[in-house]
Amino acid sequence: MATLRQQLSDLIDRLSPDMEKAFREAIEDIKSEIVLREVVERLERRDVQGAIEALHIDPAAFRPLSEALRQAFNAGGLLTSQNMPRLADPMGARGVFRWDVSNQGAEAIIRDLSSTMITNITDDTRQMVREKIETAYAKGQGPNTIALDIAGRVNAVTKHREGGLLGMTSNLARTVENARTALAAGDVEGMRHYLTLTRRDKRFDRQVLKAIQEGKALPADVVAKITGRLSDRYIQLRAETIARTETGMAVMSAKHEAFLQALAKSNRDARLVTRKWRSAGDNRVRHTHMVLNAQEVTGMDLPFQSPSGALLRYPGDTSLGAGASEVVGCRCDVEYNFNFAEAYARSRGR
Repeated sequence: MATLRQQLSDLIDRLSPDMEKAFREAIEDIKSEIVLREVVERLERRDVQGAIEALHIDPAAFRPLSEALRQAFNAGGLLTSQNMPRLADPMGARGVFRWDVSNQGAEAIIRDLSSTMITNITDDTRQMVREKIETAYAKGQGPNTIALDIAGRVNAVTKHREGGLLGMTSNLARTVENARTALAAGDVEGMRHYLTLTRRDKRFDRQVLKAIQEGKALPADVVAKITGRLSDRYIQLRAETIARTETGMAVMSAKHEAFLQALAKSNRDARLVTRKWRSAGDNRVRHTHMVLNAQEVTGMDLPFQSPSGALLRYPGDTSLGAGASEVVGCRCDVEYNFNFAEAYARSRGR
C-alpha cells in the first residue's frame, strides 16, 4: 500500500488541474467582460487607475479558485485521517477520530488560504497592468495599442480574445513586451533572445531567423501572432504554477490540521509529537529545502527554520511570513511521529 506521503502527492497531482482550469476560466471571464472602448477612453485621459478599473479585475472573478482550494483542503484532511495511526487517550481508551472540515480551526485556515490567494492574484494582476501602461506611455504607444496588448485581440473565428497580458506576473509580461519590441523593431539581439524562450511557439522560428539574417523587423500581424502565442503559453505557465502551489498548500495545511484535531480528540500532549522534514529528493528541490531534509522538531507549533531565515511549520506554510521563494511549487512533505512509549511511561508514572 502506498505511504501517506505518496497518496498525498498523488492527490495534489490529481486535483491541481481543477485549480488550473479555474484560474484560466477566471482570466477568460475577465477578458470577455472587457469593453475596450471604456479602457481606451480612460487611457486617452491618462487615467491609469480608471483604465485598470475598467478591466474589472475583481476578486469575485477568482471565486471558483476558492472552491477548488476548499476541495483540496477537505480531500487532504480526509486522506490524512484515513491513514492516521490508532490513537488512545492517556487512560488507554481507543479514540475515534473523524476529519472535521467545519471545525473552527479548519474553517479559519481555509478562509485565510482563500483570501490570501485571491488577494495576491488580484493585486499582482493589477500591478502588472499598471506597469505595462506606464511603460507603454513612456514609449509613446497609443491608447488603443496599449489596451489591445493588455486585453488581447479578438479572434475573427472564435470571437474570443487571444494573447494579452492579463493573467501574467509582471516578470512574464515584461518578457512578452521585450519580445514584442524586438520583433517589431528588427532588434537582432532581442530576436535572438526570443529564440531562447522555452515557452515560445517554435512554428514561428523560421520567420524569426529569416528576420535576424536580414536584419529586418517582422510584419505587425506576425508580431501580434507570435506574442499572442507566447502570452497564452505564459498564462498557462502561471495557471500551472498557481495550481501546484495552492493545491499543495491546501493539502499540507489540511494534513497539519488533521493531526491537531486527532491530538485534541485523544487528549494527547502535542509535545509527544515529532515532525521531520522530507524533501522530494531530486535535483528540482530548492537548496534551502535540501538543507532542511531530515531535520526534526518537537510539537505541532515549533517551525522549521530555512537557511534563508524563513519559518515554516510544514511545506507551503506562509502563516509565519515565508515568502514565494520558499513555497512556490514546493513538493516536500513532513513526517509526523507519535512517541507512544513516552506517553505510556508518563501515564504509569502518575
